[in-house]
Amino acid sequence: MSASAWKRRPSKMSQPSRFSSLRRTAHALLAAAVLGLSPLAAHAQARPLDSLRAQGVVGERYDGFAAVHGAASPDVTDLLARVNAERRTLYEQNAASQNAPAAAIGRVYAQEIMKSAPAKTWFLSESGQWAQK
Repeated sequence: MSASAWKRRPSKMSQPSRFSSLRRTAHALLAAAVLGLSPLAAHAQARPLDSLRAQGVVGERYDGFAAVHGAASPDVTDLLARVNAERRTLYEQNAASQNAPAAAIGRVYAQEIMKSAPAKTWFLSESGQWAQK
């Protein structure tokens, strides 16, 4: 077949497959499994804080832990302590199974939390600057 004939005929491989989105999702989940991370676990860890984050009372840090943004009641502070303790345990377990530093695992989870956080959530960068989603 000549080069000009090849260009005129559309290839089946060049058309997006109806399964391409499913394939990408499967690859992402496989990569998370290989790393020993569960994106659903990161998402579940952030759930109790959604309304507080949307109100601007609680923010997320670059290292995967939640932080008070402004003034907070003792109830909010207690909730943050519990959530951060659960996150620390999760990060340490994944770090031990992957032979990686817990801080590195926390940063991976921080990226996932950032993606799934509601609009107007505050994020604290490593440089100490707050930015809103």
